[in-house]
Amino acid sequence: MSVLFTVGHSTHPIEVFVGLLKQHGITALADVRSHPYSRHFPQYSQEALKAALAREQIAYVFLGKELGARSENPACYRQGKVQYELLAKEPQFAVGLERLRAGIERFRITLMCAEKDPLDCHRAVLVARRVFESGTPVEHIHADGHLEKHAEMEARMLDLLKMSDADMFRSREEILVDAYRIRGEQIAYEDEAMLKEESGDRRPG
Repeated sequence: MSVLFTVGHSTHPIEVFVGLLKQHGITALADVRSHPYSRHFPQYSQEALKAALAREQIAYVFLGKELGARSENPACYRQGKVQYELLAKEPQFAVGLERLRAGIERFRITLMCAEKDPLDCHRAVLVARRVFESGTPVEHIHADGHLEKHAEMEARMLDLLKMSDADMFRSREEILVDAYRIRGEQIAYEDEAMLKEESGDRRPG
C-alpha cells in the first residue's frame, strides 16, 4: 500500500536534508509552506530547494496554496487565529488532498514544512491527519532519520496534552478529535489583520 511521508527541513544543511529523503527513498516532495521562502535558511527558499532536489532526481511540487497553514479567507479565522477545522473544509484544501492521493500512486512523496517535530506543524496536525483518516498510512521522518507512524504520533500528542484514550463514555476517535482541536489551537497561525477585521475595525468612515 502507498505511504505518505512528512518531514520538516528544520535547520539542516541541505546535504543532510537531501540525505534524509534519500534514506527513505523519497522521489517527490510536496512543499506545504504557505510562503516557500526562508530568510534564515536560504537553502530552503523555493528555487534553491527545487534546484537541490533536481540534482538528486527528486521532483518538487508547491502545494502551499491548497494545503498551507494560512488562509486569505477571513471565514477561516476566529479571534485572528486560523482554525484548522474550517481550513480543512475549504474547496482548495480538498483539491490539494486529491492531488496528493493521485501523486502517491506514482511517487514516494513526503510533505515538507519547516518545523522539526510533526506535532508542532500543520503538515501533521492538519494535512496528514486527513490523509491518515482516509485510510492511507502516514509516517513522519524525524531529524535523526527515524520514522514515526502517525498512530504513534497521535499517542504522543495525547501524552503531551495529558489526555487519556481510556474513557468509559467516549471512543478513542472522539478523544482524538478533541486532541487535534486543542493542538491545532496551540500551533495555528495568527494574523493581526484578520483579528482587526473580526473585531470591528470595519467602522464606517
